[in-house]
Amino acid sequence: MKEIARAPAAPAPGHRLGALLPDAALAAGLIVYLLLLVRVESQAGIAVLLAGAVAVLLAGARLGLLARLAARFRERESVYGPIMVLGVLVLAGLLHADHFSLLLITTVLVYVIAALGLNIQFGYAGMLNFAGAAFFGVGGYTAAVMTLHTPVPPLLILLAGGVMASVIGSFLILPVLRTRGHYSAVITIAFALLFKIFLEVNDALGGPQGLTVGGFHLLGWDFNSNIALGEDTELSFYVNYVVGALALLVLAFGFVQRLERSWIGLNLDAMRLDETAAACFGLNLIRWQITAFTVGNFLIGVAGALYAMMIGFIAPTNFTFDASLIMVSIVLLGGIGNPWGLVVATAILVIVPEKLQAIQEYRFWLFAILVILMLLFRPQGLLPRPLRRYFPGGAR
Repeated sequence: MKEIARAPAAPAPGHRLGALLPDAALAAGLIVYLLLLVRVESQAGIAVLLAGAVAVLLAGARLGLLARLAARFRERESVYGPIMVLGVLVLAGLLHADHFSLLLITTVLVYVIAALGLNIQFGYAGMLNFAGAAFFGVGGYTAAVMTLHTPVPPLLILLAGGVMASVIGSFLILPVLRTRGHYSAVITIAFALLFKIFLEVNDALGGPQGLTVGGFHLLGWDFNSNIALGEDTELSFYVNYVVGALALLVLAFGFVQRLERSWIGLNLDAMRLDETAAACFGLNLIRWQITAFTVGNFLIGVAGALYAMMIGFIAPTNFTFDASLIMVSIVLLGGIGNPWGLVVATAILVIVPEKLQAIQEYRFWLFAILVILMLLFRPQGLLPRPLRRYFPGGAR
């Protein structure tokens, strides 16, 4: 008699809870570490925390723990995503009255959104863009003009910042398409430098003095006002921006992941790996280059608009070529093509220089040294992009 195949029994609730404990413990450890890093003011204490993190990472790599952790992360990515979102909210709650720390956290979230745009261009399509800060500034100045002179709702202003960055980028796409490699990189560098000069000489945009930017409002909620909880507790207004930036990042992150796992991502990968072979198989290279450049600039512009409304004032010095190098360094350090690596790299390159006041004037030396070391010893980045496992319908 044939045996009837039975479906495997569903794991018991206790078993599922036990499987989540290591993930929750790791998240709790990261939250505690970040809390200490942003709250400690002593330069010696910060140096000890950074040295401890480096020691743990080296030991983990030596013992093979990092490889096992990376494999577990890939298998349970759907679990780690919500845990990280919850961790950011918990961290914001613990730092509810610390304006500077919350500003740092929000800046990290906004820069990750911008880095996701660069990742589409650089990591997926293989297009070099050293003008990230310029498109970030386009979104910021769009927000400044529209909040000052129009009654457009802030949510639409965010979209307008992205659209304007894409439109400005369309004027740059023609010379980029007509060149290859380092020649196209030079074009984007020239655009970044010209953009700053244009802002400085344009009195309609405030010239070198810059512009005031209106705050973000949503359904009558003023993001620039502190939140009162009872008579004794007051939350910093940056909590509003942490939550808003986090929600925007979740949307952008989900969009980029779906893009990468779709047939569009396959076409972009094919173009990046071998343009000649991709063209021989019928891919329209110009179409996909325009798509990657436009979509990437849209995300950068949205991030710039939100950043401008958060800080309340922008000037040409906010969008220099140095800032573009920081964005490129984030993509290189995190791992080209891996969105999760951008989160780690952005936290390192935004928080560490701000906390180490002693190296403020030399932080670009730090970025240069990090990039050189990564290119020499780990060119794939801190979190290399895993091999694609593609199935119809976008599953992975």
